[in-house]
Amino acid sequence: MAGRSGEPEVIWARPERTGRGPRPAYTRGDIAAAAVRVADADGLDAVSMRRVAAEIGCGTMSLYNYVPRKVDLYELMVDLVSGEYDLSRAPAGDWRADLMDLAHQARGIMRRHPWVIRVMSSVYSISPNALRVLDWTLAALEGLDVPPGTKLELFGMVNGSVMTFVANEQAVAERTRSEPWSAEREQAVRGAYMVSQVATGAYPHLAALFAQGVAPVDDPEAAFDRMLRRLLESFAPQ
Repeated sequence: MAGRSGEPEVIWARPERTGRGPRPAYTRGDIAAAAVRVADADGLDAVSMRRVAAEIGCGTMSLYNYVPRKVDLYELMVDLVSGEYDLSRAPAGDWRADLMDLAHQARGIMRRHPWVIRVMSSVYSISPNALRVLDWTLAALEGLDVPPGTKLELFGMVNGSVMTFVANEQAVAERTRSEPWSAEREQAVRGAYMVSQVATGAYPHLAALFAQGVAPVDDPEAAFDRMLRRLLESFAPQ
């Protein structure tokens, strides 16, 4: 956001309300909570300055005194749901276990607020709650003997992997809701088609894989943990 000087500004560096006048009737927390309620109920596309203003009971133009831009509103929303991480305990001293726990918490937040994947990015990594999560993570990684920059990369890769995993879960769930048949039936039909294509000989490496036996698709929880373990082990010193 650019100020009068033309320099970028950060929403967190601004006062709660610009200009003089009576004490603000609403806090940023009130506004963020209203926007999150709208997004949780009707999706991110339903979040507008007009809708959020109506939700808290103020005029649309008045809302701009608190939140200058819609992207600032998104930042407030991401920060609010980032406050759902439970960081009340100190890291356990096992950095793998600590990051596994953090990743499971992230997955839970993304499931409760499906819209957050669309707006979450490194741009929002300087918000108060985001900084608390990062600081806790760095405390958990004190026992990992890698350069500081590598620790930041690990943090980013864990978040990115969780986002990708949950986004796929959401896509599968949405397709299932939109079709009259069961997910199992569609999976069976697609599996049969794939087998028929591999049998043509056009995909020799897939055929060799199938000949060795392909592990059955297991539950998402096991797949999620397996993904995390492999990722974390890749950062362990050799």
